[in-house]
Amino acid sequence: MLIAYVTISFASAMSAPSNSPFAVRTIEWLRDNGAAGLVSGIEAIYYSWNAPSTGGPALRALPRVGTAAAGATGGYSPRAITPVIRPALPAEGQWHGTGPLVRGAPAVLVTTYRPDPNYPQMVAGLAWIDSARARLQLYPGRYEPPEAVNVLAEVPLQLRGDLLATFNSGFKLEDDGGGFVASGHVYAPLHDGQATIVGYRNGTASIVTWTGGPAPGPNVAFARQNLPLIVSGGQLNPNLADGPQWGATLGNAVRVWRSGIGIDAHGNLIYAGADDQTAQSLAQILQHAGAVRAMELDINSEWVTFNFYGAWGAAAPQKLLPDMTRDATRYLTPDDRDFFAVYAQRGG
Repeated sequence: MLIAYVTISFASAMSAPSNSPFAVRTIEWLRDNGAAGLVSGIEAIYYSWNAPSTGGPALRALPRVGTAAAGATGGYSPRAITPVIRPALPAEGQWHGTGPLVRGAPAVLVTTYRPDPNYPQMVAGLAWIDSARARLQLYPGRYEPPEAVNVLAEVPLQLRGDLLATFNSGFKLEDDGGGFVASGHVYAPLHDGQATIVGYRNGTASIVTWTGGPAPGPNVAFARQNLPLIVSGGQLNPNLADGPQWGATLGNAVRVWRSGIGIDAHGNLIYAGADDQTAQSLAQILQHAGAVRAMELDINSEWVTFNFYGAWGAAAPQKLLPDMTRDATRYLTPDDRDFFAVYAQRGG
């Protein structure tokens, strides 16, 4: 009977609609059915064996991202990111536009740079989202949050005319114990003390330590929580070096694909994604890019995604980094996990 139960459970999970590879779904099934410790132990051994070595030859060029170099925006625009490895590579840390202009300027800028002199082949991808020209929306996925039923799980067709970018959300709720609110529905209650990306009814967004209790106020359009802040007041969280909470299955020190989002002093959002990062090195990337508050999003190669679009109507999709595993069209078809979409704010 036990073998029959396990067989039926596994077969049902593998035959359910999904856009995740078979191996990933198998790992997720094992985690959800009592083998989370075993999977985490195997993953930790694998990543330890494949940890990057310090030193080695420096890169000769960075991946090309975006379109033309960003010019004046008619308002605030971010300064170039100061390279930390010298000599700098061509265009390192220089912001580039991503195609569509919103009121005469790109609302999403992208760049790459090498964040760690000890690992000269590592490349971080960053995206800057103009709060005056873009707005954010959170969407439930097909299976995350678990309470989501009959959701679209992709960018709605009728809204793709204004779509600028899409990117991954946070950990599964069972792993981070956080809250989830979208489109006026509380899928999971919010928890005080958790890092939270909040979208407001007026189209603005912020990243805060939540103190508002389990239900959002009427001015909140969405809220997604994920662990404590990794940057607060422009400073790194002091627990990053030895706290385990920034990697529910792998801890904070294993070097894997990690992603995070921060907010600068002018209220603009900064997304960061890179391979072979710890929680602390991810926080340092966001801090170096100008984030005054930041939170970790999801980790591991299958989940870290930032795509932008070179033309209106979600045309000409591109990845922030070419090594990101998932297709540039991710979130234009139903996805298993929740995600964010960035839309143009055409009005003044």
